[in-house]
Amino acid sequence: MKDVLRRLKAGELTEDEALHELRSIQLEDLAGRARLDLGRYLRRGIPEVVLATGKTPEVTARLAVTMAGRQGQGLVSRTSNEHMSAVRAAAREAGMEVISYSNSARVLREGFSPEAIEGKIGILTAGTSDVVVADEARMVAESCGVEVRMEADLGVAGLHRFVAPLSAILDWGADVLVVAAGMDGVLPGLVAGLVALPVVGLPVSTGYGRGGAGEAALLTMLQSCSTGLTVVNIDNGVGAGAAAVLVASRAAQGRRRGRNAATIAPTMAATSNTPNNAAARPRDASTPPGIANARARTRTATKTPTSSHGKPRRGRP
Repeated sequence: MKDVLRRLKAGELTEDEALHELRSIQLEDLAGRARLDLGRYLRRGIPEVVLATGKTPEVTARLAVTMAGRQGQGLVSRTSNEHMSAVRAAAREAGMEVISYSNSARVLREGFSPEAIEGKIGILTAGTSDVVVADEARMVAESCGVEVRMEADLGVAGLHRFVAPLSAILDWGADVLVVAAGMDGVLPGLVAGLVALPVVGLPVSTGYGRGGAGEAALLTMLQSCSTGLTVVNIDNGVGAGAAAVLVASRAAQGRRRGRNAATIAPTMAATSNTPNNAAARPRDASTPPGIANARARTRTATKTPTSSHGKPRRGRP
């Protein structure tokens, strides 16, 4: 967008040409089959993610590579082995890099790296089976320039495994936690009751029999006694990552403002403490505060004659 505006200002583009390019930045129509929302990252700080489920491997690969070519990276989730093979082949042909996250991936244009925003997201999983979904959250966070730290297999069946990794993530300085859990889904509520950080509960469809498709985990998180626990839908790693990114981005913004204020304050204090060596000028008593007359009035006090007793002498009629 900045490049389009620069070229318009330099006279390299007409107004109509600039308008056409700006529109193409926001939306790209791929033969009526898909309309890529290329302006989403500019609006929200979170890029669009291609859901591979229901799409052919070829269409999925084309969408991911097109997004990477236009905005530096293309994200895709819920991929099969066939989807991943097609994405890697299309990326290789376009000279792009593929970063894999379990069954998700990022396609990166050569030389592209998202701008770092100094936010930190901690991701905890109850079991190793939950990592696949948690990886979606990690993919979204890293695509937005947020630093991520993940700890897995911390379920409540062995709480002795849980304390040290949680303490380490808190010492690391996480701004928000994403906690993924299947089965009974207890871990997010447990974490939310122990820390003073926003916690996003991510129910995962791992378990047995009735409720084993994530319903039990979802209901447990929704009924948690830990107030403030935020919960996304079952297996919605993308949504959990997006929510965490928004929190971490705002926290990073607050720290930047704090640093700027700390830098400006000493300068202002030094200026305000500079002594005023100018000579004082007389002020008129009837003048509003802060406004001095160039010349003060001279007032002569009128003395009332007093008697020997010190009381004012009353005039005779």
